[in-house]
Amino acid sequence: MKFGTLLIHNGHETDAGTGALGVPVYQTSTFLRRDMSKGPDSQEYDYSRGGNPTRKALEDVIAALENGARGFAFGSGMGAISSVIGMLSTGDHIIASEDIYGGSVFVLENFYKRWGLEVSLVDAADPDQVRKAIKPNTKAVYLETPSNPLLKITDLKACIKIAREAGLLAIVDNTFMTPYLQRPLDLGADIVVHSATKFLGGHSDVILGLAVTRTEELGKKLYPVQNSYGAIPGPWDEWLVIRGIKTLKVRLEAAQNTAKILADWLVKHPKVTDVYYPGLPNHPGRAIHEAQASGPGAMLAFKTQTEEQALAFYKRVRLAAAAPSLGGVETIASRPVTMSHVAMSAEKRERLGVTSTLIRIAFGLEDPEDLIGDFDQALREE
Repeated sequence: MKFGTLLIHNGHETDAGTGALGVPVYQTSTFLRRDMSKGPDSQEYDYSRGGNPTRKALEDVIAALENGARGFAFGSGMGAISSVIGMLSTGDHIIASEDIYGGSVFVLENFYKRWGLEVSLVDAADPDQVRKAIKPNTKAVYLETPSNPLLKITDLKACIKIAREAGLLAIVDNTFMTPYLQRPLDLGADIVVHSATKFLGGHSDVILGLAVTRTEELGKKLYPVQNSYGAIPGPWDEWLVIRGIKTLKVRLEAAQNTAKILADWLVKHPKVTDVYYPGLPNHPGRAIHEAQASGPGAMLAFKTQTEEQALAFYKRVRLAAAAPSLGGVETIASRPVTMSHVAMSAEKRERLGVTSTLIRIAFGLEDPEDLIGDFDQALREE
């Protein structure tokens, strides 16, 4: 099947018990123990922290979409990321891209490092830096491409090859691209993580995270972390993401088309100094991105000439919500220095290019002509 068809026909398009065209919401915390002489392993569902039919459907769907062995749902994207990192042990070393999502950096440096996990942040756009950072106790490489918020491109095949040769886990955050545009497991990654709050859920009405393991063996290692940490979502949120996934193709295609149009327009705007979008001809790493993804996506960032112009944009813009998050039906304009990367030191933000003039846009489903008119008035000096 083509991917758009797989979004609908993935084994959970109907309920086997009733024939309903949708997965039921199993709003229950516990299940009847059929044989009290046996333990919980004697039946599929026992207590909803360990498993729930609605969650199982979502986990099966994301595993199918990412071509993985097992899927796992969590209460948030950070719940998924933290749980995957939780597979490592005290004294282990992890290499991560220096410009991954700010929340991921925060949990690595402020929690896991405190608990004895060694962390090295490198420019993963240069695979040699990943190779040089490997130590005898290195156990994993954590990547994100395109990066947040400057859309830097990491060569997944090259970095995963380095990880494979060293016997390391290769973990990839695929939130921006989704499995519709990029499938890291097909490129050799071991685990993929998502903030399903974003494009997968697609309607800014749910907080949920997902992870997919390439092998059943890895899945058996991740399940006890999921079950023990208990950072799982409720069935209603799981149902919302199942619903959202069905329209992923049409939503992402429309938002991506708008991003392309607005990127071309912003490049020519006199108040804009830089535009970061993988679909632009001069975007660094564009050829690599096109070799590992089937589209440039619906995320874009740009810089204004001054901080005052950037702040004025947030105040004046009408058709883009000035808010955190991304991937909903509405366009969202976020300010990385006070949102996604607020926990990062000002010095490091400046070094990475996450400046006070940077505006990150997640495009929704508005008409591109309306957005151009709105952005133009928001950037215009009074």
